[in-house]
Amino acid sequence: MDFLHTIFSLIITLGILITFHEFGHFWVARRCGVKVLRFSVGFGKPLLRWHDKQGTEYVIAALPLGGYVKMLDEREGNVPPELASQSFNSKSVGQRFAIVAAGPIANFLLAIVAYWFIFVVGTQVPAPLVGNVEQGSPAAVAGLKQGDEILSINGSNTPSWQEVGLSLLSRMGETTQITLSVQNEQDSYQREVKVQVTHFLAGQEQPDPFGSLGVRPWRPDLAPVLGSIQASGAAEQAGLQAGDKIIAANNAAINSWAALVEVLQANPNQQLFLSIERNQQPLELAITPNIRVQEDGREVGFIGAGVQMPEWPAELLREQRFGPVDSLVRASQKTIEMSWLTLNSIGKMVTGLISPTNLSGPITIARVASDSARSGWESYISFLAYVSISLGILNLLPIPVLDGGHLLFYAIEAIRRKPVTEAVQEAATRVGVLMLGSLMLLAFYFDLLRL
Repeated sequence: MDFLHTIFSLIITLGILITFHEFGHFWVARRCGVKVLRFSVGFGKPLLRWHDKQGTEYVIAALPLGGYVKMLDEREGNVPPELASQSFNSKSVGQRFAIVAAGPIANFLLAIVAYWFIFVVGTQVPAPLVGNVEQGSPAAVAGLKQGDEILSINGSNTPSWQEVGLSLLSRMGETTQITLSVQNEQDSYQREVKVQVTHFLAGQEQPDPFGSLGVRPWRPDLAPVLGSIQASGAAEQAGLQAGDKIIAANNAAINSWAALVEVLQANPNQQLFLSIERNQQPLELAITPNIRVQEDGREVGFIGAGVQMPEWPAELLREQRFGPVDSLVRASQKTIEMSWLTLNSIGKMVTGLISPTNLSGPITIARVASDSARSGWESYISFLAYVSISLGILNLLPIPVLDGGHLLFYAIEAIRRKPVTEAVQEAATRVGVLMLGSLMLLAFYFDLLRL
């Protein structure tokens, strides 16, 4: 069931992103007088097809990993003289530029709409309150204390841990000073904390901005109460249910979720006898944790169950809701910020400041899409907006076969007053296919390593 949910989430996510991207090309092409022959979402065997009154064929194909808009073009076949004016290649360089650029622009517009919706509907987010500061860490040296709420970083407001994380990630690979504006729950004044970092997060396969600074976010105490139960996992097979409270394991008292996890991890493939409370009634169950191999080769036990999250204190929740116009401004700013973060990360990866293991392919996208869908509509829409921005940025890179490569050719044509020769375009396309194929294989390889 989890696998099917993951696949379904991937198909829905890619379907939305691809449809918007290709519709951008399609819509502008129609406005420029270009005849569109086919609008396809997906590749391969058509699963569904139909035509409109203008003769355009719409296709939903079997392989949902891309799409395309096929336009009338004299370079790809014979065009009747009466339709020559509707061919793509007959249009001015400005019109061709607009048609190609419309795809990535549509992705950015989708992100703006998604963020606008989140801001208008409104959300409640936990305040970024510091729970623990590791002794001797960069944060401790700078004077950050337990109970500090991080209000802003380098002048940018941080109403949630997500904003704090994004702001810190934008400094990946840098040797710099990060200025935090904080306020402690025991004080009424704000103060600045300047944290010095050297090659921040450089080379980390799984960047941990909080841990690298020595900061642990504050969280409510987690009771040993089960929340989600994984299908076919050890917990389900043993008869455990959501809402069960673990009282003891092998007659040793369990007082917190952390204590339960410690016991389970220490006993892989070893039978445990759990004392639980279900609907205020005591119950005894036996369970054998499955084995999971850690990155360091160590075997730990796990049962396939999540914790039941407690209620967050009302005084530590921050409301984020704005009017339609203000939301549009904030959504545009958010899209620009995320675009810059993505572009900046690509640049740092190319220069070696960020590990290439941070590349993500379809497997990671599928897993995150599934997890965010389970977490709620806000999480999924935010994820959709971010991936849409990433798709827009990727397509604008000046790599032949991508939209950015075509835009580069058109820019050169506008300057030279004549198009780039077919021979040059073909050679560049071969290089582009090699580059893009290598990048996809690398991303897929790192996806497999994450599994």
